[in-house]
Amino acid sequence: MPILSRAGASPTSRAELGALSGDAVPYVDRGSRRGTVLSPAARKDIRHRMLFFRQASLDRIAQLTGASPTELQQYRRELKESALPDLLLQRGAGVAFTRELPQGALLYLIVRAARPRRVIETGVRPGYSTAWMLGALHANGIGELTSLGPGPVAGRAAGVREVGVGQFVAPALRDRWTLALGNTEDRLRELLSAARGVDLFLYDNGPDAARARFELRAAWEALGEHGILLAHHIDANPAWTDFCRLQGLPLQLLDPGPPPMGALVMHR
Repeated sequence: MPILSRAGASPTSRAELGALSGDAVPYVDRGSRRGTVLSPAARKDIRHRMLFFRQASLDRIAQLTGASPTELQQYRRELKESALPDLLLQRGAGVAFTRELPQGALLYLIVRAARPRRVIETGVRPGYSTAWMLGALHANGIGELTSLGPGPVAGRAAGVREVGVGQFVAPALRDRWTLALGNTEDRLRELLSAARGVDLFLYDNGPDAARARFELRAAWEALGEHGILLAHHIDANPAWTDFCRLQGLPLQLLDPGPPPMGALVMHR
C-alpha cells in the first residue's frame, strides 16, 4: 500500500489529510494562534532535520528487524517523497519536536521493516511519534497502534506542552489507531493483556524512574517472539541502563540523540 503522497497526488490529497469537521481529536493551528508562520527556508530546514539518519542507527535497525540495506534505502526514499513530514509541519510540528524527538523517522523505518501487527506506545501527547508509526503502518497495510496517554508535561519544551493531545495525527491515519486515556499502571496492564503478544513497544512516559522500570518490565514480558522494545530519553533516569544490565547486556542504543533512544529485540 502506498504511503501518503506529496503535492496532492493520489491516493490521498492534502485536503483529505487535514483537520475535518467533527474530528474527535482537536486540531489547534499553532501558527495562527501564536501569530507566526514558518518561512519556506525554515520549513525546508525542519524537514531536513526530520529526515536525518545516522548510519549507525540505520545499522541498528537492520540488526533489530533483519531488514537489508536495500530495503531500508527503499523505505528512506519513499519517506523522502511522502507528504508525511509536510503534514506534520502543517499540523504544528516545528523545531521543538525535532529537538525533543529527532528519531521520528527512525520509528517509521523500524515499523516499516519489522511489519508489526500489535504496537503500543505510552506517554502520547501531540502524537509526533504516533504519526510516524501510523504512517508506516499505513504503508505496510497491516498493524494497529494503541497509544496510552496523555503523557506528562513536566520538563517538556513550551512548544511541546502547548499542543493538544493527538493534534499531529491526521484523520487519514486514524483507522489503525486507538487512543487509550487513563495513563495508569492498571490501564497499561489491561492494554498489554488484551494485546495477546506485542510486536513493538515504545516507552515515552516521562522521567519517573519507578514508572519507567515498571513499564519496561511489563512490556518485555508481553513481547512476542522477535518483539522490539524501545525507550525514549533514556538519559532521564537509570531505568534503561539497569534493564539492559538485568538482561546481561551493556547499554543498548538505537540512536544517541540527544535525547538518546534505546532499543532491544526479544529472542525467545
